[in-house]
Amino acid sequence: MRRLLALPILALALTGCPSYDGYSPVVSQKGLIPPDQFARYGAEQAQAVAIAREFGAAYQGDTPADFGAQATAGMAYARTMPDVVNVTADSLGHRLTIQFKSGWRTAVDPIADGRRGGETPNLPAGVPAS
Repeated sequence: MRRLLALPILALALTGCPSYDGYSPVVSQKGLIPPDQFARYGAEQAQAVAIAREFGAAYQGDTPADFGAQATAGMAYARTMPDVVNVTADSLGHRLTIQFKSGWRTAVDPIADGRRGGETPNLPAGVPAS
């Protein structure tokens, strides 16, 4: 009887273990405005989407060092944008905070849709290709 009780308890314990994948839910675009549609709202929105795409394209792995390198690559691309004044990273939170010349601040998460930042519609002239 005790052996039969051990099996359901083991099954409950294993199903109660959380997934430690914190990156996939952040990158998921489910329920959000599609990136290309958001980019059409204005030049700053297009730059934010381009930065998020480059941030997502820089993903190399799940270690803190990999996340730091990804954030560094995203910040480097953000600094090439004509309207970006400041960019700060939260590498373990998978987020870049961007401040534009107009004073608008936004936080972007990585976008991993297979497209690069230079492919984003509505980018202003002078934005470098990815």
